[in-house]
Amino acid sequence: MEIIPAIDIRNGNCVRLYQGDYDIETIFSDDPVEMAMKWQSLGALRLHVIDLDGAASGGLCNLQLITEITNAVLIPVQVGGGIRQMRTIEELLKVGVDRVILGTAAVEDAELVKEACYRFGQSIIVSLDAREGYLATHGWKQETELKAIEFVCSMIKLKVRRFIYTDISRDGTLTEPNFNAIFELVDTTRCSVVASGGISSLTHLKVLKKLGANGAIIGKALYTEQINLKQALRAVSEI
Repeated sequence: MEIIPAIDIRNGNCVRLYQGDYDIETIFSDDPVEMAMKWQSLGALRLHVIDLDGAASGGLCNLQLITEITNAVLIPVQVGGGIRQMRTIEELLKVGVDRVILGTAAVEDAELVKEACYRFGQSIIVSLDAREGYLATHGWKQETELKAIEFVCSMIKLKVRRFIYTDISRDGTLTEPNFNAIFELVDTTRCSVVASGGISSLTHLKVLKKLGANGAIIGKALYTEQINLKQALRAVSEI
């Protein structure tokens, strides 16, 4: 199971939000590139970068910073936030991004997902951002009536094979992941599922691995040092 540090970019800073609320923001660094290099130096084998400005506005806003990150590190980088057109996917892959994450676009534009999977295969990830089991879009600001598990089944038909599940109500709270939702996704789909939201201890990581998660994205717990990245990597490798 991969342990993936999160780098959320907003107004040029590396930040964390509380339950996806743009009004409750903590700035942890004014240099996302330096933060990316730090996580790499501590042993991270992949980075999760989100353009929060792009997620809210509907178009990628931080391509230059993302390019600087991919140029600065040697490990794979996956990127999401405001990616709603094919040319944006192409731009990101061209600058060295390893995997592109589709959230709002996946909900609103099935043809885009279908074409992206046909052209880029395993480089496409669909993000399932859920609040009380229902997906939210547009930077988590708009609610939908789509249930996550039903939506996943429709995405699998389009050849999506990688998913990220984020429980919005737990994101940035340092409580615990939504283990039931993760297990249901893994058990139902047999696809690659990465857990996000609420991860705050080594025990959480061990449980996620036993449930069959392929990865765990960690944000606030790393920045507040509630989880030590080296210890997390070691703990997961010993299971």
